[in-house]
Amino acid sequence: MDADAAFAPPAYRPGYEVVAEKILELIAELELRPGDRMPTENELAGRMGTSRTVVREAVKILSALGRVRAHKGRGLYVADDEGMLGASRWGGFFLPTDLDHVYMLFEFRRVQETAAARYAATRATPAELHTIETAAEMCREGHLTGQAALFDQGDDDFHTAVAAASHNQFLVAAVREARRLQRQSNIIGMHGTVGSHTAEAVDEHAALYQAIRRGNPEAAAVAAAAHVDRTLEDYRREIQRRVFG
Repeated sequence: MDADAAFAPPAYRPGYEVVAEKILELIAELELRPGDRMPTENELAGRMGTSRTVVREAVKILSALGRVRAHKGRGLYVADDEGMLGASRWGGFFLPTDLDHVYMLFEFRRVQETAAARYAATRATPAELHTIETAAEMCREGHLTGQAALFDQGDDDFHTAVAAASHNQFLVAAVREARRLQRQSNIIGMHGTVGSHTAEAVDEHAALYQAIRRGNPEAAAVAAAAHVDRTLEDYRREIQRRVFG
């Protein structure tokens, strides 16, 4: 990371995002369980030192994540389902053999991973940079030694580490779930043959890591987008090969 980046002020975060994290911390602090009633929006606003409007936006995010459930006229409760970002909800509409669904998933991955990379470039700690670098090296070793399982593990660790370095738990959840669904489409729809551009992926990981280490958010976003786009190209080529021989 550049010296200037190390002393730069923290990147702007929307108030509702910060409040959403504080609400999760409060749930843990109060040891609330699924089904337990939470403080009201007004009470949360008072605790958080913010407006009810900001709290309401935070609650919308937490409802989508399946962490909070709002019952009209009854208040807020700790939820007991997985919400929009949970595996059961995504699994309800995603068909791993439907090419349109797969392409939409790549579009979604591109949005989430470029955002995560951009934030990681300004927020990554030295320890997180080390984790990203270690995962990239695991991918490289897996490629050079022909150990597909090692490469796959490193690939998962790399993308998860970049998302974690964004310091945004919603991006972490989205990136993890999107990658889980992509693995499902690879296994079910393509029988595990997709993702063969390991040599290029190793270089793409290195480019993304270097951009994050330098503290360059735009370069990181470009590198992340290029990596996802290259993976999609790989997928398209495999489909073309199977259909037209």
